[in-house]
Amino acid sequence: MNRIAETARLYPHVKLGNNVIIEDFCVIGAPFTGQTDEETIIGDNAVIRSHTVIYAGNKIGADFQTGNKANIRELNSIGDNVSIGTLSVLEHHIIIENDVRIHSQTFIPEYSVLKKNCWIGPNVVLTNAKYPRSPRVKELLQGVVIDEFAKIGANSTILPGVIVGKNSLVGAGSVVTDDVQENQIVAGNPAVFIRKIDY
Repeated sequence: MNRIAETARLYPHVKLGNNVIIEDFCVIGAPFTGQTDEETIIGDNAVIRSHTVIYAGNKIGADFQTGNKANIRELNSIGDNVSIGTLSVLEHHIIIENDVRIHSQTFIPEYSVLKKNCWIGPNVVLTNAKYPRSPRVKELLQGVVIDEFAKIGANSTILPGVIVGKNSLVGAGSVVTDDVQENQIVAGNPAVFIRKIDY
């Protein structure tokens, strides 16, 4: 049985799974420019906390949850067991695989790919515009890829097109300008190799 607050607004073409909780003042399936009937799907056992806005066209798996005031733009693919923290902003055309944790106040721009089990710390900013304000900026956007089990420390910034490799760690406060190889720790501004991760 779903529990939807009286103050929440669900637009047409929203499909909810079972046992979904939608708290006060949430907006689900909000239209975006040029669309009128894009379907929005939210899987079983979702908990969508107050004042969250989810635009139309998102396909979201089971066991999803948000903190308060998360903002999720249109046409994203979000897997199972994904958590998006308070005041985080996700733009459109993002792929988020299963078991991803995004902490509070993060910014994830369009064309980002977050692979399964990656972890994004609070106040992390991913970027995708290599030449902001240039006439062709929209044509040249390059999303960041965060690979499986990679961890991005708090307050880090990842520059456009960077691939953060599987099982790697970006230290808190880093600015990552180049790809990070698998099983590496990097840190600093600009981020540099610290050591390999050995198990």
